[in-house]
Amino acid sequence: MEQNNVQRLPAEQLFQKEIDALIAAEKDPVPTGWRMSPRSVRTYICGGRVGGMEITPKYIGQERLVEIAIATLVTDRALLLIGEPGTAKSWLSEHLAAAINGDSTKVIQGTAGTTEEQIRYSWNYAMLIAQGPSLGAMLKSPVMTAMETGTIARVEEISRCASEVQDALISILSEKRISVPELNMEVPAQKGFSVIATANTRDKGVNEMSAALKRRFNIVVLPAPADLDAEMEIVKTRVEQQAGNLDLNAALPAEEVVEKVCTVFRELRSGETLDRSQKVKTTTGVLSTAEAISLLCNSMALAGSFGNGQIADSDLAAGLQGAVVKEEEKDSLAWKEYLENVMKKRGSRWAGLYRACRELNQ
Repeated sequence: MEQNNVQRLPAEQLFQKEIDALIAAEKDPVPTGWRMSPRSVRTYICGGRVGGMEITPKYIGQERLVEIAIATLVTDRALLLIGEPGTAKSWLSEHLAAAINGDSTKVIQGTAGTTEEQIRYSWNYAMLIAQGPSLGAMLKSPVMTAMETGTIARVEEISRCASEVQDALISILSEKRISVPELNMEVPAQKGFSVIATANTRDKGVNEMSAALKRRFNIVVLPAPADLDAEMEIVKTRVEQQAGNLDLNAALPAEEVVEKVCTVFRELRSGETLDRSQKVKTTTGVLSTAEAISLLCNSMALAGSFGNGQIADSDLAAGLQGAVVKEEEKDSLAWKEYLENVMKKRGSRWAGLYRACRELNQ
């Protein structure tokens, strides 16, 4: 299948030239099982220059947090990335695995339906009935495959997994082996094996992680963007990257458009205007940086499909309406109050967006 027809390429394919350039220019010691040194991984994640190639930053935030995450993976400790929705936990997890192993696809997506077999192994039951237990009938989990190859497995949204699924990870992270009693064997982890898990602070009460499991991880808390400028930089970078993979037929959003979206999101998240002069009602939605990115891509799609290719106030208003109003009764009231008490009073620069938003809330 041609890569151009794939909707979403894994990070190691999307940024293959950068990874190859870093590997070719490597001068520092490379840990067992890794493709490049910790310093090169940091350059890949945070950006820089190698030879004549510019390395684009994949994570915009505190570089020290990235260094702690990378250093954790050099040891035998697993890594847990915690943060609010939209703080790039999964994005950072994917790029760490891509840089270290050249393979970010050994993933388990944590849900209420995730089973212990998906963490350990399961069976091809037709072969199991016909031949009995055998290696050929075994279906290895991404974690078991990572153990055998000395690479990194990723567990997304670990706090959404049931407690018995989380408990299956405890023995794996402690013993660094998986027991297969049906075959009277054990699968030991090769050097380089590790696990990167992510957890959403909004899901803290879903399936609280046990103290025993937390002890097996080195925890790195990823903060929300510190200020408006930082959030705008993240949004602009990611929108540009996503738009390159989609046929949106629209120009990238102007600086002013990105600023308006990030301003609205930050104010509704915090419950006050950026200058702290006025309180506003918060909404039930998360209004994360990831949602701002999605909103702008959707606005580009509207502009490219039904407009002149430039994001208009009506395109932006439609995206904001869908992002802000999640629960009709409460959110609709909070949004209308924000429009009248904050956006309306911001003058001519915001007037077009205010009118477009108001029309949708008649």
